[in-house]
Amino acid sequence: MTFISFRRLTWAFIVPLTVAALSGLPAQAADGLIVKTSDFGVAKTLDRLGIAMERKGIKVFKRVNHAKGAASVGMDMAAAEVLIFGSPKIGTPLMKSNPMIGLDLPLKALAWKAADGSVKLAYTDPAWLANRYGITDRAKVFKKMTGALNKFTDMATKRGGLPK
Repeated sequence: MTFISFRRLTWAFIVPLTVAALSGLPAQAADGLIVKTSDFGVAKTLDRLGIAMERKGIKVFKRVNHAKGAASVGMDMAAAEVLIFGSPKIGTPLMKSNPMIGLDLPLKALAWKAADGSVKLAYTDPAWLANRYGITDRAKVFKKMTGALNKFTDMATKRGGLPK
């Protein structure tokens, strides 16, 4: 019997299917996702997003290059990278309301090259997270998250969007 690690299964099967499924979606087409088209390539889009966030004190924890992972197992896929980010100041009150939101925290943004050659940036809508986890006592936190993510992702995806 051959043992297949979860990591290899993720790279070889789950990740490519997820990216393929999202590649042609319009903004907010998938449940709970906000999708924007970027004026830049995958790497530059996430570089810009990370810069915008770090300037405002949001920690970038990790960057995952899915295409590089696919290549490591001899598979090809279009460029796709995830940025994992967050702020304990924002996330802690949400986890105090419902610890299960920790499944979606820290937050993530996925940039990928779609089948039509465009670059997309997707992230989970904070209002959807509030609903998913039944958090009704932190409306101000979710409103702040929504505004900040919209601003940061606009900076990342639009020319002239990232101030010096």
